Amino acid sequence: MTDFFQLIKDRHSVRSYQAKAVEEDKIKLILEAANSAPSAGDLQAYEMVLVKEAKNREALSEAAWGQSCVARAPLALVFLAHPARAAGRYGARGRNLYSLQDATIAAAYVQLAAVNLGLASVWVGAFDDQAVRDAVGASNEMVPVAIIAIGYPAESPAATPRRSLSDIVHQEKLKL
Repeated sequence: MTDFFQLIKDRHSVRSYQAKAVEEDKIKLILEAANSAPSAGDLQAYEMVLVKEAKNREALSEAAWGQSCVARAPLALVFLAHPARAAGRYGARGRNLYSLQDATIAAAYVQLAAVNLGLASVWVGAFDDQAVRDAVGASNEMVPVAIIAIGYPAESPAATPRRSLSDIVHQEKLKL
């Protein structure tokens, strides 16, 4: 296993994948990582849809305004916020924020787990919500948050420049 901080540095958005299926044991570990992610009140106010079939990944690609990396990856995970699940305990804040945060944290865990297993991924957040729901058979109550395309990398993109810590970290009282 990779050192955690190196693993974070090694995670890059990869949009080109080898034509090689992701093994079931690796998929299980990735899903278990998502299931271990923290969530508001431990409610896990999200759902994941595992998409392996090429025709279904193509439908997701179309829902993502033609982002072909979704269709070309051997695997995609769709993260859907489940607002009603969080609203029961936390009201409007749970519905409008916590459920989205829960799905986002789980998706981030998936990306780190993938890197640790020698896989790559890309976060796809640009899509038509209804088209994603239709592609995975989700109800209108579910809110699509992210599509994570996963596979063995066929490219090694360079790290992109990051903002300096002094530019993004502020002490105590903010005046932005």
